[in-house]
Amino acid sequence: MEMKEVFETYESNVRSYCRSFPSVFAKAKGSIITDVDGNEYIDFFCGAGAVNYGHNNDYIKAKLIDYLANDGILHSLDMMTNVKADFIEYFEEKVLKPRGLDYKIMFPAPTGTNAIEAALKLARKVKKRTNVWALMGCFHGMTLGALSLTTDRTDRNGAGVPLDYVTHIPAPYMFENFDTINYMETLLTDDHSGIDKPAAFVIETVQAEGGVYIFDNKWLQDVRALCDRHDILLIIDDIQVGCARTGTFFSFERAGIKPDMLIMSKSIGGYGLPFALTLFSPELDIWLPGEHNGTFRGNQLAVVAAKAGLEFMLENNIEAEAKRKEKVIRDYLENNVARDGIEIRGIGCIFGIDVGSGEKASAISKACFKRGLIIELAGRDNCVVKPMPALTIPDETLLKGLEIIKEAVDEVIG
Repeated sequence: MEMKEVFETYESNVRSYCRSFPSVFAKAKGSIITDVDGNEYIDFFCGAGAVNYGHNNDYIKAKLIDYLANDGILHSLDMMTNVKADFIEYFEEKVLKPRGLDYKIMFPAPTGTNAIEAALKLARKVKKRTNVWALMGCFHGMTLGALSLTTDRTDRNGAGVPLDYVTHIPAPYMFENFDTINYMETLLTDDHSGIDKPAAFVIETVQAEGGVYIFDNKWLQDVRALCDRHDILLIIDDIQVGCARTGTFFSFERAGIKPDMLIMSKSIGGYGLPFALTLFSPELDIWLPGEHNGTFRGNQLAVVAAKAGLEFMLENNIEAEAKRKEKVIRDYLENNVARDGIEIRGIGCIFGIDVGSGEKASAISKACFKRGLIIELAGRDNCVVKPMPALTIPDETLLKGLEIIKEAVDEVIG
């Protein structure tokens, strides 16, 4: 049986990315993925944001090999370990405190969606309210609580049960001259709004899967003020756009705000290893022991990789590198790809090329793949081509990938 036939014969229909990129991959290094036939592809997908520091990053890999070679404990549930203590101390002292942040750290099961679930449970427990607000266009995960926040119709239809206790607010980009802050204020103060006051408002500062929409600093500040006025917890989902993706380690730093809760996963694992964190202000820590748990919470190998990833990020000034690359990407796309019917949006090393049609975007992605570039789609009707390279990608490789996008857009759109 040929290798591809194994997947087509035995793997579930639920598989998705392999349909967009129909090669059998064998190796990856930096920003290059190689298939079993030796064909090389530039990676503008970046594991959906899970490998911000590149595939098989040498610094992180050395730490992992050393830990494995010395029989470091790999499975410990939430028992105390030396590497977990090292990670917590480093994260607090080198990342949180320098940014004026004071959070307790929770290790949920090792996926972003579970970190969201933990935050929802804790927010409702703290505020003793059932309703939660989220934005239209958001993506927060595929388990039932996180899926109740997520707005993609196909994703929601897969739940099989009602997705309740969430009110969706129009995102600020959706309607011209529509004041979402005033709208939310009205929902909270009008005794005929029909909307229950939420325990929390869950947002991304950049709607990545929603089409790469960047919320401006003033709007984020106004949201923080609204939540303060009405005793609502502000939860920021930094799963995809955290870990320096936007040019600062946390995506909300540019607005000078502090969320009450913060969700991290993907590249906080440092190496593509499963890892997630739910962070919250100390006064919110009213959990009972074991009230939220998971067999693989605090995955020890991922903890080692996470600390190494933080060290690599800080020692190599990756935040500044992401900001520098933002200009390279923006200049190229605006000068070579933007045209009538195409809108360019982006920040740091995440961009959206909105071509207004899912059919066109799909054709562009396929044309890119044929030329040796892996790039995914986002947004309504998947009409946005989403360049999201590693933050460590060499400029030469970055520009080569951008040139492939231009060629694909020229082929599909003209």
